[in-house]
Amino acid sequence: VQLQASGGGLVQVGGSLRLSCAASGRTFSAYTIGWFRQVPGKERDVVAVISGSGGNTYYADSVKGRFTISRDNAKNTVYLQMNSLKSEDTAVYYCGADRSATMVRHWRSYDYWGQGTLVTVSS
Repeated sequence: VQLQASGGGLVQVGGSLRLSCAASGRTFSAYTIGWFRQVPGKERDVVAVISGSGGNTYYADSVKGRFTISRDNAKNTVYLQMNSLKSEDTAVYYCGADRSATMVRHWRSYDYWGQGTLVTVSS
């Protein structure tokens, strides 16, 4: 599966952005999709994960209540709605696909990656 992340940009503290992760392939619903973020010098960290059906979700504590992950399998797309953005949310955001159908949270477990989209939150 090939992934394409988009929707990043520059936003002020308190603002909102919606990221999209568009995928190719006919078995998109079989993949767990995760959003991760990375800042220079640090490891890629999990932000949110959604199961293939969309029925299960996971959020990192730092984004709970502010971010929402969702998917539209008919459109082969996963979304990350980000509200009440903080300066510490600034990072390159990546979406990954995992074939194991488990709610994996470590980036090394993911099989496919999009190219990343930069989110900059300014104060």
